[in-house]
Amino acid sequence: MNLLEQFKEVSNYFSPKIVAEVNDQYVKIAKIKGQEVPWHNHEFEDELFYIIEGTLLMEIENKPNITMKCGDMFVVPKGINHRVSSIDECLIMLIETKTAKHTGEIITDITKTIKEQLL
Repeated sequence: MNLLEQFKEVSNYFSPKIVAEVNDQYVKIAKIKGQEVPWHNHEFEDELFYIIEGTLLMEIENKPNITMKCGDMFVVPKGINHRVSSIDECLIMLIETKTAKHTGEIITDITKTIKEQLL
């Protein structure tokens, strides 16, 4: 699988697409542009972010902001409030357990169910 080719099927920002499964984890890709991701956490799951293309601002509550660039990886530990944004389009890969909710317990217009992420 070529991840860059998979991004051609992602038409909306903040809408993760599941592209693979590894044991109890989903491998997801998403396009980020703007600031629509709300502050949220995943109470029981860590979340891995890997930057494929572009620049991502990672905000972690009570910590300095992190500017992530192509090739950077960051793991948000379970229970930690965070949000991401990008001025220009950013392509990311996520690895999350199959039980992780897209925006934690926070429901907004961008929140996607697992079923929606599989389409």
